[in-house]
Amino acid sequence: MTGSTAPALTEVTAAAATMADSPGTKVAIVTGGGSGIGEALCLELGRRGVRVIVADIDGDGARRVAAAIAQASGQASAYTVDVSREPDVRHLVEQTVGSYGRLDYLFNNAGIVIEGDARDLTVDHWRRVLDVNLYGVLYGMLAAYPIMGRQGFGHIVNTASAVAFFPDPGNAPYCTAKHALIGLSLSLRLEGTDLGVRVSAACPGYVRTNIFENGSVVNMPARTAMHGRAREHAAGLPRRMMTADEAARVILKGVARNKPVILFPAGIRWARRVYYVFPRLIGHQIRHWHRRRAHRSATPQTPENLTARDAAT
Repeated sequence: MTGSTAPALTEVTAAAATMADSPGTKVAIVTGGGSGIGEALCLELGRRGVRVIVADIDGDGARRVAAAIAQASGQASAYTVDVSREPDVRHLVEQTVGSYGRLDYLFNNAGIVIEGDARDLTVDHWRRVLDVNLYGVLYGMLAAYPIMGRQGFGHIVNTASAVAFFPDPGNAPYCTAKHALIGLSLSLRLEGTDLGVRVSAACPGYVRTNIFENGSVVNMPARTAMHGRAREHAAGLPRRMMTADEAARVILKGVARNKPVILFPAGIRWARRVYYVFPRLIGHQIRHWHRRRAHRSATPQTPENLTARDAAT
């Protein structure tokens, strides 16, 4: 966002939305709420009577989701935010609390993907992913945690990923950020216990969303770079991927139970156990799969063995 004026909450109403605010109405912010798991979380929270702040860099997407909540007699506001900008995230949290007097949930869900072999990724590629997937979450926590501590309640839910427990070659920036979110979430969870602040990390496995289709691929055939169901089949997982709606319900069930890590589906939990017992075996399979999908050898890319495609990048 380049404008000098900070964005404001856009209240979305509909004729059917008759529920009035009350002191007991819970308030939730969901970043990345304009699509995918974030959208599903917003809609499900709205159905449960929570006032939802749908925050997304795609303002039209945020307004669309907020309107859908309002049309279903829920309460929602839309907010355009770039989570890589700390002042914007802080303003989002502060304006929400100023408008509604409380913040019960913060779902740090926004995320992006830039895939590619580490030899091809630049510092800028890394920075773009970490700015959103790690620092965007950190900015939200830094803004919300003190407020929740003062009010004596609140739950921060950080969307990590199943790859937080596995290596993910070809997707190292994303994997790095998700690993970091586990340490961040669990550390702050223990700090917040005496303050009444809860923190959880949601770690979905293969969910049918558009995050990878909307991501960038560097020097790798896009059709094989974790798009659609390619990776699901390569990993030997069941063909049916979980829908975003199903994922949202699992996450909210874990939040209600105050689980520190919400790892799903069951197949991912099983794979995690296998990896911890046989790391070399699973690591070899993952490495082989990565080289096959990347269409790249392990040979160092020196001037003598650069291909025409490599030289052009």
